Amino acid sequence: MAKITSVSPLAPAAFPELPVIDGVRFASVAAGVRYAGRTDVMLTLLDPGSTVAGVFTRSATRSANVLDCQSKIGGDSDAGAAIIVNSGNSNAFTGKAGDGSVAAICAAVAKSTGLPEARVFTSSTGVIGERLPHDRIIAKVDDLVAALAPGKGDEAARAIMTTDTFPKGACATVALPGGEVKIAGFAKGSGMIAPDMATMLVYIFTDAKVSRADLQTMVSEINDRSFNCITVDSDTSTSDTLLMGATGASGVEVTLADSDFAQALEGVFLDLAHQVVKDGEGATKFVTVNVTGAKTDADARTHALAIANSPLVKTAVAGEDPNWGRIVMAVGKSGAAADRDRLTIRFGNVLVAENGWVAPSYKEEDGAALMKQPEITISVDIGLGAGKATVWTCDLTHGYISINADYRS
Repeated sequence: MAKITSVSPLAPAAFPELPVIDGVRFASVAAGVRYAGRTDVMLTLLDPGSTVAGVFTRSATRSANVLDCQSKIGGDSDAGAAIIVNSGNSNAFTGKAGDGSVAAICAAVAKSTGLPEARVFTSSTGVIGERLPHDRIIAKVDDLVAALAPGKGDEAARAIMTTDTFPKGACATVALPGGEVKIAGFAKGSGMIAPDMATMLVYIFTDAKVSRADLQTMVSEINDRSFNCITVDSDTSTSDTLLMGATGASGVEVTLADSDFAQALEGVFLDLAHQVVKDGEGATKFVTVNVTGAKTDADARTHALAIANSPLVKTAVAGEDPNWGRIVMAVGKSGAAADRDRLTIRFGNVLVAENGWVAPSYKEEDGAALMKQPEITISVDIGLGAGKATVWTCDLTHGYISINADYRS
């Protein structure tokens, strides 16, 4: 993988201090999956009684790890659960060998933890098409289990990074009628990011007591409003996985009716999703695309993604060029209903175009000044209905080419 020499200019000032989630322990280790001396495997162990939910890529070429997780995620058990993740190799497009690697790792973790293999979930991220040297991971399983401890989420977050320039974490504490609950999570993702589930690897934990069915519903619905609304390069990974565990250690029961918990959880999802975009390979700008006035919400989403994924729009943003003609182009090509003479376009609070033409009040220097900001909002009203959508993306710079042209070296 290409060597990352600098942290994204959009990175947060520091990794957040994640609260300890009772019932969850972490460990990480350098197993030499691809590089010597690099921390590249993390293990998470959830106490008995925990529930687990997840969402996964719909890619037709998804990895053996994803397929295995999908087959297990619907099961209920009081045995607890383990999540083991490696970076450096995605174990994707590796045929039966990939299945064998997953089975071997699950067996080793089950033996060392005493868990059923059906409660061991694996993820792999990195280069596609190379056999996973799973023996290197298995050799470290006992060390990982021995090192498990609360409060090591930051170390786990670093162990799963590939072309990421910074680890990504988010958390929340919620006061509910039954007491206080905590939420904490981390993610990895930088390139090969497009909406088709979770578009990266994400692991989120809470000490709330949530049934598996309710947890799955929350995860699926909130995912659609967060991770499924980000795009860096329109490419969807073969390994996308989001797993969430609820330990119940707080004793506070949460159901779908608890809007305060759902709101806090959505905040954590959105925080992590935005961090992934802000670490987009070569990114220098964080872009929010708001589309309103479409015939339907689905049409609005189609328009928004056409804008967010357009190389011409993204390179204009990189060049700080307020080229609103590229927005018009993207709307027109999207395939969703649009009327040229009803479009309204804004860059931030600057009205750029209305009624199908440049706004009389628009001044190029105003648009140019706004495009120099590190965070930019592009708003388009289609003028046909009440449909709306928001997606988040970044600019496209030469840095993206450099990273991906040299990815396997």
